Amino acid sequence: MSDDEGIQRASDVGSSDAPPVEEKPYKIIFEANRCFGAGKCAEVADNWEMDVQTGLARAKTYFVGEDDLEENVRAAEACPAKKGDGCIHVVDRRADEEVAPDPHGDGTLSVDW
Repeated sequence: MSDDEGIQRASDVGSSDAPPVEEKPYKIIFEANRCFGAGKCAEVADNWEMDVQTGLARAKTYFVGEDDLEENVRAAEACPAKKGDGCIHVVDRRADEEVAPDPHGDGTLSVDW
């Protein structure tokens, strides 16, 4: 699941009941354990909402198509968690690369499990 450097491949994370890549080529990986409820994601993206009971963010769907990509990239980039690196990750399942926030600049998954 992880390589020698501890970087996890995006395709290793997620659900076995995912829609076909052709239909929904982007996957959202959410580090809920890093979310502190700032709500920036819900301000900029319809796919994100704040859970009243937990006070944390929640995505309505974790697999999106081209039509929903831009708003989810905005949510990932707006997230202030992890000192601004964010806890919302948008991954291109075709390339197995992080699209946003991509703090390393190389497409590797920036998740801190």
